[in-house]
Amino acid sequence: MLRWIRQQLGFDPPHQSDTRTVYVANRFPQHGHYVPQRFADNRIISSKYTVWNFVPKNLFEQFRRIANFYFLIIFLVQLMIDTPTSPITSGLPLFFVITVTAIKQGYEDWLRHKADNEVNGAPVFVVRSGSLVQTRSKNIRVGDIVRVAKDETFPADLALLSSDRADGTCHITTASLDGETNLKTHYSVAETSVCQSVSQLEALQAVVECQQPEADLYRFVGRITVTQHGEEIVRPLGPENLLLRGARLKNTKEIYGVAVYTGMESKMALNYKCKSQKRSAVEKSMNTFLIIYLVILLFEAVLSTILKYAWQAEEKWNEPFYNQKTEQERNSSPILKFISDFLAFLVLYNFIIPISLYVTVEMQKFLGSFFIGWDLDLYHEESDQKAQVNTSDLNEELGQVEYVFTDKTGTLTENEMQFRECSINGTKYREVNGKLVPEGMTDDSPDGSTPRLIGEELLFLQAVSLCHTVQISYDQPDCLVGGGDPFSHANGFSSNHMEYYASSPDEKALVEATKRIGVAFTGSNGDVMEIKAFGKAEKYKLLHVLEFDADRRRMSVILQTPSGGKVLFTKGAESAILPFTTSGEIEKTRLHVDEFALKGLRTLVVACRHFSPEEYIDVDRRLNAARTALQQREERLQEAFSYIERDLQLLGATGVEDKLQDKVQETIEALRLAGIKVWVLTGDKHETAVSVSLSCGHFHRTMNILELLQQRSDNECAEQLRRLARRIKEDHVIQHGLVVDGASLSLALREHEKLFMEVCKNCSAVLCCRMAPLQKAKVVRLLKTSPEKPITLAIGDGANDVSMIQEAHVGIGIMGKEGRQAVRNSDYAIARFKFLSKLLLVHGHFYYIRIATLVQYFFYKNVCFITPQFLYQFFCLFSQQTLYDSVYLTLYNICFTSLPILVYSLFEQLVHPHILQNKPGLYRDISKNSLLSFRTFLYWTLLGFCHAFIFFFGSYILMGEDTTLMGNGQMFGNWTFGTLVFTVMVITVTLKLALETQFWTWMNHFVTWGSIAFYFIFSLFYGGIIWPFLHTQDMYFVFVQLLSSGSAWFAIIIIVITCLFPDVVKKVFYRHLQPTSTQKSQSLSAPQAQTLSCMESLCCYQHGQSGCSRLAHLLEQMTGQCKASANNCHASSNRWEGPRHQESVIMNPDQPDPSLGVINLGYTPECSSP
Repeated sequence: MLRWIRQQLGFDPPHQSDTRTVYVANRFPQHGHYVPQRFADNRIISSKYTVWNFVPKNLFEQFRRIANFYFLIIFLVQLMIDTPTSPITSGLPLFFVITVTAIKQGYEDWLRHKADNEVNGAPVFVVRSGSLVQTRSKNIRVGDIVRVAKDETFPADLALLSSDRADGTCHITTASLDGETNLKTHYSVAETSVCQSVSQLEALQAVVECQQPEADLYRFVGRITVTQHGEEIVRPLGPENLLLRGARLKNTKEIYGVAVYTGMESKMALNYKCKSQKRSAVEKSMNTFLIIYLVILLFEAVLSTILKYAWQAEEKWNEPFYNQKTEQERNSSPILKFISDFLAFLVLYNFIIPISLYVTVEMQKFLGSFFIGWDLDLYHEESDQKAQVNTSDLNEELGQVEYVFTDKTGTLTENEMQFRECSINGTKYREVNGKLVPEGMTDDSPDGSTPRLIGEELLFLQAVSLCHTVQISYDQPDCLVGGGDPFSHANGFSSNHMEYYASSPDEKALVEATKRIGVAFTGSNGDVMEIKAFGKAEKYKLLHVLEFDADRRRMSVILQTPSGGKVLFTKGAESAILPFTTSGEIEKTRLHVDEFALKGLRTLVVACRHFSPEEYIDVDRRLNAARTALQQREERLQEAFSYIERDLQLLGATGVEDKLQDKVQETIEALRLAGIKVWVLTGDKHETAVSVSLSCGHFHRTMNILELLQQRSDNECAEQLRRLARRIKEDHVIQHGLVVDGASLSLALREHEKLFMEVCKNCSAVLCCRMAPLQKAKVVRLLKTSPEKPITLAIGDGANDVSMIQEAHVGIGIMGKEGRQAVRNSDYAIARFKFLSKLLLVHGHFYYIRIATLVQYFFYKNVCFITPQFLYQFFCLFSQQTLYDSVYLTLYNICFTSLPILVYSLFEQLVHPHILQNKPGLYRDISKNSLLSFRTFLYWTLLGFCHAFIFFFGSYILMGEDTTLMGNGQMFGNWTFGTLVFTVMVITVTLKLALETQFWTWMNHFVTWGSIAFYFIFSLFYGGIIWPFLHTQDMYFVFVQLLSSGSAWFAIIIIVITCLFPDVVKKVFYRHLQPTSTQKSQSLSAPQAQTLSCMESLCCYQHGQSGCSRLAHLLEQMTGQCKASANNCHASSNRWEGPRHQESVIMNPDQPDPSLGVINLGYTPECSSP
């Protein structure tokens, strides 16, 4: 029990040594001095809290907020000393804020626990006590033998023992780990590969020794010792023997593996970042403003205390006849009395710190987050997925993003390759209805007929269908198990029964294309490959495979043809093939390759070489000698490959399209116009990544592409970075793009961070390839912590993206084909990359302006509230007499002024959504937290002080000389004076918000005028009735008397106008003489906008309904906002059809401002009359 508690608290690390010893099937040594190592269990934990630490950890995080901590201190002070106000006035709001926030954060963490339980409770099969037992994933222990079936994910990091194949190999995809969808082959050692049954595995005596867990996905060092007939056989283990948690088994019926790393020690989990509390820039600004207001509060309290004692220095004010001191008061310590008075003033003025600000902000974020899920523009009809909000704390951060870090595979692309064009012997062909049609010709052959290709065309298709490492899976997998004929499907195969798995998506697309055209790869058995060329089966013997590597950038196969000849087929990048060709249409093919690349296609060049018998004997000897060499094997292999892959005959080239997601190019362009830099971080190969960057518009064709690739030392890396920096300085006009790989990035980040950052910031676009998951997070952290402290956003769809999603200020998960890990660990989830533009440019813009105004307005109205209280002390001998009744003190922020700002912060729109989306440049107006700058904060604060002085002295001037304002000569008292100040204040601060409101809805009207009316009605009832539960009722009949005075009404009107008139003049002056881009857009859209209902403005949130629902129509007609005869304008997206997907209004400015970067994201106006 004690050990479990220590592990829960994180004080009990499971292992201590540098290596771990894993006994297969947990067969521990029988000798007595063996002490078993302790390992982590197999539970995955993405949650932040547990039942044990929720209360202390959550309270600690909440009291890091300055306002919460401050009110806790005030509450304790009110409990300890006699203060002008009750402890309840501070304690109750504090308790409410802490409780609401704790419930919200606890609910969000409960959802994470729920998702973890689904993963940890998944059923798995393990070998125990001689039989196959079903258990839950969390119960797997290190040393257990686990069985995994086809298309299942591995529940832990397993060392492969055996598979259903005789050679003990299996094929897996690691798309959810490194983003690569290609098929990878993994191997078992020969001594364990024969153990294909439970009984054989139970009898296996083996021990695995390996390194302790580390995050590197591509590194694993270990060895396995198998005991057979009393003899120990030792075999090395490497990354090719390790099956990583999160990867998926493909094209293999089943495998058995021993668990070596489990739970949070698996490589997938080690690539997660620790879940930390993200705080938005607005919240940090709020804390800064609160510190400033705390200083103002302390200054007012100290000044009031000093002035009190200065005033009391005169005997007549120290102890007047009507307020004699007690003996205890006369003998009390002056220092303690000073402290007590200081604390009493602190409590009296404490309402200048608005604790209700946090409650309102929490409500605004929580309620506002529903708009994202309700927005039909963020709904993906094909997958029936709507946008999802996992945390509402960062809504406004969506409007401040400066850098976007995006994954490639599955995020920018659909993960689907499609064959588009090819060049054969200098002639371009395209595929039309499963036939190759030369350029300029149409497919006019009868349907169903397939032309027979001869000569170079047939040889080209044979080369493409044989030069690969593709595997085939059939719907009936048992056909390939046992002694069955692997070509049994070849005589009448159907595409429904056969599925290709390839080492790269390009290979799969090419083999599928040749199959459609008529030359189909139908399977391989050992070293025999079979194709079916236009119905005729041909068998080729595979003699050698010259594997692809990054230096050669090509791969080759040497085959024996059915006629007995020896031929080499090779394919690769044009720069790796064309220099070695001696025959064929070289120049024409080079031109065609350039044309394909300009279209954004991924290109490969195909060539061949025929060997004479003597040449092949020499080739075979060289290859075998290189492959069996013990010294310098890699160098000798490279020499042999170079000798073989020369004197090539050029056959042609292929153009394959990695299908981009819809509107990716428009989205990236919109982000660029909005001033957001886009970085692509991918685990994919350099060539693939560059090709996709070009096709999606991340890199432009006119861009100068700089490369930081394959750097092997710190000095080499530094020198290359300096060269790149010089090139950027010399080329002032050209836009630059940077390509960097994972290995070079590690060197750059180790010693040369500043130089690397200087190069990156001067580049318009950056592409990082071959990235490990933690490297992605390091790049994000590097930008986050740079001197400019930019706001970062990371978006991805796989488990390999989780680290950067958690590291960035805002993390967005794509609901793709690579599992739900990214979605579970993200702050927001969307179905497609194209939705990012509306999420940032519209929702982010709205959230930011709303909450920025909310924060400033709260400080403003609290300055207006407390400053008259401070000024009043000068007129009451600093006796700590309150100006307002205690009920007014409590209800000012809760009832009288709370709803207008809450409704404003939910519905305000400075500019219509379609204009924001069509003019991305407007996003720049709110960047760098501009609406919460110190200058803006100072303006609102000084405005609050000015209005407060006008409230107080305006009322004082009116009543100071003559307090007999009643018709019968009855005099006003201090409560009447305070109520007059309070009445003017409630009306003014409410109307001030009305002046700030650009987008009026019936709800704004209701809460604005309703709040003022509620104040008057409440005051009449509160002061007009004797309430039996109140000890004193100072306000009895005060408000009625005040309103019965014509002079009081005159004073209210004059003071309100005096406060607000300068604001109106300032707004008009600035709008006409120095309008911002946003104000220009408002003036352009104003004539067309006319009246717009709040229901319509927020898009269509219910499936199958237009913006004006029946309820909305009823309410709008009641308030005169929606007329039955008015025309309804709808905006429909070109990807939606039918009335279900209509929006409310689109406004297209006649002459858009070119500086804003106008972009059309596919919305077209269509107006219709009802």
